[in-house]
Amino acid sequence: MDRVLNLINGRFVEAAAGGWLDVIEPATGQPLAKVADSDSSDAQQAVVAAGEAFGGWAAMAVQERSGLLLRLADLIERDLERLARAESIDTGKPIALARTVDIPRAAANLRFFATAILHTQGRMHESDLPGPGGAFRAMNYTLRRPRGVAGLISPWNLPLYLLTWKVAPALATGNTVVCKPSEVTPMTAAMFGELAGEAGVPAGVVNIVHGRGKSAGAAIVQHPDVPTISFTGSTRVGQWIGRTAGGMLKRVSLELGGKNPFIVFADADMDRAMDEACRAAFSNQGQICLCGSRLLVEAAVYERFLEGLVARARALRIGDPLDERTQIGSLISASHRERVASYVEMARGAGGVIHCGGGAPTDLPERCAGGCFFEPTVVTDLPGDCPVLREEVFGPVVTVQAFSTEDEAVALANGTDYGLAGVLWTNDLARVHRVADRIEAGIVWINCWMARDLRTPFGGMKRSGVGREGGSDAIRFFTEAKNVCIRL
Repeated sequence: MDRVLNLINGRFVEAAAGGWLDVIEPATGQPLAKVADSDSSDAQQAVVAAGEAFGGWAAMAVQERSGLLLRLADLIERDLERLARAESIDTGKPIALARTVDIPRAAANLRFFATAILHTQGRMHESDLPGPGGAFRAMNYTLRRPRGVAGLISPWNLPLYLLTWKVAPALATGNTVVCKPSEVTPMTAAMFGELAGEAGVPAGVVNIVHGRGKSAGAAIVQHPDVPTISFTGSTRVGQWIGRTAGGMLKRVSLELGGKNPFIVFADADMDRAMDEACRAAFSNQGQICLCGSRLLVEAAVYERFLEGLVARARALRIGDPLDERTQIGSLISASHRERVASYVEMARGAGGVIHCGGGAPTDLPERCAGGCFFEPTVVTDLPGDCPVLREEVFGPVVTVQAFSTEDEAVALANGTDYGLAGVLWTNDLARVHRVADRIEAGIVWINCWMARDLRTPFGGMKRSGVGREGGSDAIRFFTEAKNVCIRL
């Protein structure tokens, strides 16, 4: 059985205490590997290594850092099939999804920030300033310098994609990193560490500490020599990180949960809207924080839309994630499947109508008989205060509600504590601008979903987090601004 080791100062090592955690393949329920069960002593070693490597990495010419990151992106693309297979086995997602989205976007993250840092502009201001001897001219210019060691904590649902989204801007701007991937899905992070060494990234620049959040992750957050924390995960953990890091005056980015509205007006291209609604609801088994899990449909087309969505959901092929034809793979764990099922039972108890799905499939291949599968599920007729409409299920469960007016659509869209993303389908340009402005979300997609431009800011409102990742926002997050004022 494979053993997944920590990467500290360029060497793969066991946890200092010698502990191991089982890694379970979600699609089979069988042990896949063992991963290092790290604690504060391992985090300490990684932070020391990153701190010692920081000076040389920060002083390296920007062009050289950029070249190393581009080389790393090349290696990810070279090993696309190997990485896609590992991620499919590790997470239970269809291998076709890993091959066409997750792994290519991981490489794209590195390429974007490797080249963006070459074109980052500074600022200069000339001014007339009053002084005791009379006015004088001065010039102010702004320098941006890396902050030091960045602690990067990434989730299990998009393990390499979101890890590189954090690593790329941190390294490009001259920081060193201590990464804590999810202990549930450690495989691609370990492979990334190997590729970083092959690319020529110096020892200590990239460190990976595996283990549980309460031990390894908490130790990174609480370490006094880690001034920057980027976290993607649950709102509950994000709140703890915010309290802890805030008290230590750390800079924090928190990308947390979502309960995202997908609004369809009667004038939309209905077939395209239904196709995209199905994709937004059930991609990665609904285990994406950006999933459109609340469908809000104008009453005039509600029945037609519901019928089309249910037909599409039923047609999705559930099966072995390693099968090229599979569209719906496994949920991440048996406990998570139980959680998803509990929300469906809650919906039934509240009088909701289950139009399709609602349980585990019965016709799985033999290899997946012990896997953690759940059918795509469409629910209607829930009362407005039902938790299924307000809380993040994080599974292949979508609710559908009707609305009659634009104001009602906006009220329903904003009727949760989350504010990560929103989707709007309409051909009315004036409505696009009105409604997009009123939706309480960090990103609003019009007639599309999950379209990504790394130049734009990304992050949530309300309980969906604080801070922005992407583009110049990420570069600012990982750097410290210093003003220099010169009397002319």
